[in-house]
Amino acid sequence: MIGDIVTVTVDRPLGTYHPKHKDLYYPINYGYIEGIIAPDGEEQDAYILGVNEAVEKFTGKIIAIIHRFDDIEEKWVVCPETITFTKEEIMEKVRFQEQYFQSEIII
Repeated sequence: MIGDIVTVTVDRPLGTYHPKHKDLYYPINYGYIEGIIAPDGEEQDAYILGVNEAVEKFTGKIIAIIHRFDDIEEKWVVCPETITFTKEEIMEKVRFQEQYFQSEIII
C-alpha cells in the first residue's frame, strides 16, 4: 500500500483537540480512509503530513505505516505526492499521539 494514492476524510483537523482526551492537541490533520477497514473494525486511520492548514478531505500518497506493537491498530502516513519525509521527521510530527505506544515506522 505504500505509494498508493488515497483520500483521507479528516475528523480531527490541525489545531483541534481529541473529542474524549481533551488534552490531546492535533498539530497535524488526522482522519480515516473510507471503505478500508482496519484490524480494530473501524475505517483505517491516517496522519496527514505536509499540509499546514486544517482541511476536511485530502488526497495524497501513503509514504509510511506506523505499526504499533502494543495496539491492534496501524496508522498510515499520507502526504502530498511531491513531498517526502524521513522516519525521524515522521516520528517527530506524530509523537504527540505515538508517544503513548511502542511503534515502528515502515517506509
